[in-house]
Amino acid sequence: MATRNDLLALMSRCYTGETNGATAHTLAISLDCDERHVRTLVSELRAEGVAVCGHPKTGYFIAATPAELERTCEFLRSRAMHSLVLESKLRHVPLPELLGQLRLKT
Repeated sequence: MATRNDLLALMSRCYTGETNGATAHTLAISLDCDERHVRTLVSELRAEGVAVCGHPKTGYFIAATPAELERTCEFLRSRAMHSLVLESKLRHVPLPELLGQLRLKT
């Protein structure tokens, strides 16, 4: 089974920069594993601080510039906030309360 080091080596060689992104499917074929495993490896690399970027329009790639990394961070934050808004609506709790933010006396 492919490891995160295998994925990092492949991406460093072939998929650096936003214009060189690869889909999970393409990476899975190259690593002889399934797409779910690729996404797990991407998450592991990101958890280690490796600048694995990605977006549905570009695929996965290693950031070549700070701007590419910033766009990925903005995309991930947007996805996270969307999920938190949905949770707050399901729980019928305002988002600040869900996040545990304190209310200041006015």
